[in-house]
Amino acid sequence: MRVVGIAASVFGLRCLEALKGVDECELVGVVTAPQKFPISYRPSGVTNVLFADVSDFCESSGIPYAVMTGGMSDESLLAEVKGWRPDIFIVAGWYHMLPVSWRNIAPAYGLHASLLPKYSGGAPLVWAIINGEQRTGISFFRFDAGVDSGPIVGQKVVSIEVADTIATLYAKIELLGLELISEVVPRLASGDAVHLVQDESQRSVFPQRSPEDGLIDFKQDADRLYDFVRAQTKPYPGAFFVMGCGGVVKVWAVSADRVRLDGIEPGPFTAPDGSLYLVGLDAIGLKVESTTVETA
Repeated sequence: MRVVGIAASVFGLRCLEALKGVDECELVGVVTAPQKFPISYRPSGVTNVLFADVSDFCESSGIPYAVMTGGMSDESLLAEVKGWRPDIFIVAGWYHMLPVSWRNIAPAYGLHASLLPKYSGGAPLVWAIINGEQRTGISFFRFDAGVDSGPIVGQKVVSIEVADTIATLYAKIELLGLELISEVVPRLASGDAVHLVQDESQRSVFPQRSPEDGLIDFKQDADRLYDFVRAQTKPYPGAFFVMGCGGVVKVWAVSADRVRLDGIEPGPFTAPDGSLYLVGLDAIGLKVESTTVETA
C-alpha cells in the first residue's frame, strides 16, 4: 500500500518513522508545513509550538517531500502529490482541514487526540485537562467533510492522573498513537479494517486556543485553577495573570496541595513568607512553584 504522510510536528515525525517500519506499506511521499503559518481562525499566522522539521528524516530515508506554503488548495502542491500515486493519506500532527480535492485522490486517515466523538476540534488534550476529565485517548479515523467526524478504525484509552501535565499526557498519547499505527495500518492494507460510524448525539466540539486564552479566571474553585495551569504549561504558552503594574506573570506549575485561606479574595496572593498562591473562589490556595515575569 502506497502511503503519503502529512505531518509537521514531533508526533507527526514519529508517526512517519513508525509508518516506515510497517511492512504492509511503502511511504512514497511526505507533505509538511513551516512552523508559522496562516490558518482560518488567525490569517496573520500561528506558531506550531510542537513543530518538527521532517526534512532530515525524508532525505535520509530517500522519501520525496513537499512543503505546503500556499495552502492546501495550492494546485502545484496537489499535482506533486498526485505524482506520488498514493493509495492512502495518513495525517498526524496537522492543523489544516483536508479538502475534498485531496480526498478524491485517495482516502485519508488521521489521528486525533481524543475519544471521538468527544472533544472534536482544536486542542483536545488541553481542553480535556481544563475540564477536569479523568480519562481521554486517541482515535484513528477516516476523514470526511466534517471536523473529526469520519468513521473510527481504532481507539486507545488513557487515564489523566492528578500529577499529569499537558507534556506528560501528550507523551502517553504519543505512545498510544504509535501503537495504533502498527495495529491499524496493516488492517487498512489488507482491507480488514472495521469502520465504525461515530454517534453524533455524543459529539462535543471545542475551538482552537491562542496564547491569550491562558488568562486565569479566578472566579472558579481551586481544582479548576489547578487544571487550568497544568493544561497550558510548557511546551505551550502558559497560564498567566496580569499585575497591577501591567506586567504578566506566567504560571508554569502549582502544588497539588490545597491550603485554606479564609478571608483572602480570589486571585494571586503573596503570603508573609513571600510564597505566591493562586486563590480560588472557594478560598483554597495553590502554592505557585514556577513562574516567569514579563514586564510591561
